[in-house]
Amino acid sequence: MKKNGILNSEISKVLSDLGHTDMITISDCGLPIPDGVEKIDISLKFGVPSFIETLKEILKDMKVEKIILAKEIINDNEIILKEIKKLIDKNIEIEFIEHEKFKKVTNKSKAIIRTGENTPFANIILVSGCIF
Repeated sequence: MKKNGILNSEISKVLSDLGHTDMITISDCGLPIPDGVEKIDISLKFGVPSFIETLKEILKDMKVEKIILAKEIINDNEIILKEIKKLIDKNIEIEFIEHEKFKKVTNKSKAIIRTGENTPFANIILVSGCIF
């Protein structure tokens, strides 16, 4: 039995299978999941688990070279944006795109991890880096 790290077997598998430039998405409870993209729903109730709590755990186990955010987060969810910036390494590229385009880019994700977050634009696409 695993005793450390991410206990969710679906998330562990997705992270283990990632290659360089592969993408996963962590979403709030309202982001639509495109057909054909694996949904890992860890939501329990509004706010549980939170987006930031989930992102913290994923970042402990994933090498990230770039993140993609909806540009609407800048004005509509400054608190989450500030927390994201605290969590990511200063060398990680941040790309802001329109929310409608963001939803289309999630089609390329290996999986979307749906949290219980219920604040606007609390969504992130993580682009996998190379560990060597």
